[in-house]
Amino acid sequence: MEELQKRLDDTAAKLKIEDKKKKVEEIGRQSSDPNFWADHIKSTVVMKELSYLSKQIKKVEDIQQLLDARDFNQAEKAIGSLEMDLYFSGDHDFDGAILSLHAGQGGTEAMDWTEMLFRMYLRYSENQGWQYEIIDKIAGDEAGLKSVTFSIPETLAYGLLKSEAGVHRLVRQSPFNADKLRQTSFALAEVIPILEENSEIVIRDDELEWHFTRSSGKGGQNVNKVSTAVRLVHKPTGIIVESQQERYQGQNRETALKILRGKLWRMMEEQKVKHINELKGSFKLASWGNQIRSYVLHPYHMVKDLRTGFETSDTVSILNGKLDDIILSYLKKTATVV
Repeated sequence: MEELQKRLDDTAAKLKIEDKKKKVEEIGRQSSDPNFWADHIKSTVVMKELSYLSKQIKKVEDIQQLLDARDFNQAEKAIGSLEMDLYFSGDHDFDGAILSLHAGQGGTEAMDWTEMLFRMYLRYSENQGWQYEIIDKIAGDEAGLKSVTFSIPETLAYGLLKSEAGVHRLVRQSPFNADKLRQTSFALAEVIPILEENSEIVIRDDELEWHFTRSSGKGGQNVNKVSTAVRLVHKPTGIIVESQQERYQGQNRETALKILRGKLWRMMEEQKVKHINELKGSFKLASWGNQIRSYVLHPYHMVKDLRTGFETSDTVSILNGKLDDIILSYLKKTATVV
């Protein structure tokens, strides 16, 4: 009893539950103001935060009730689940995520591999009960995808998917070669948080260069008549963002700005600076030398994470989006507060 109570108290303290109770009260006061609901995007984000905070507070209260009722077995399981929340200590771990996949070396093989990874992450999102939206997609010349970008505006999406950033290597018998030769292909995953407009990332209008073209994305005849596709260049860093999947230009502009904010935030994190004007040099795509995971389908089956040492021979489950164990191994290895 005493040991479990101490675990609960320690975990609640590390999660700053008392501060979160105050935050819930503050959001309650904000939401009672009619002006709060005028900004639909901001109010939606705040209410998602409220929902998560309320659930976490309730977890702690429910565990305390289990301990008071001397239901120690259920309490221990619940404390273990609560301790998982300690792995998410980053500034934007609770935000949504934007995930981009790029085909690397290997031609058609690599493009097919990129599409396989895209399917894997869609399955993972579905398993989590997440909604997602495709922002930009470029088909391969013969098969697969050259690149694809999609957003997942769900709580904890970035905290979980940040583990996937880097190079993914596939080894298999080629389905595109009559001799079925063993082929190695590469694809790069970029993961950034969805950042709404705020004081953390301030982008001046004179730093932006906009280009508009007719979209090949969804939207029916509208996209063939109006320049809805957006190409955005951030002149100080050279970051280029494209968005064309939305029906209207304004929606694609906002999506492009969200991606730009995420890329700038990541660049600031990498260079350890606090302001955009302190950034040095031009933006570079995540390094192809940063190989994080290997997927071998021939001559044996093995998925191995090169950062954590996690490995499994159940490649089918992994490629079907069952990534919980492999992501958890990364979170445990990189957690700063446990």
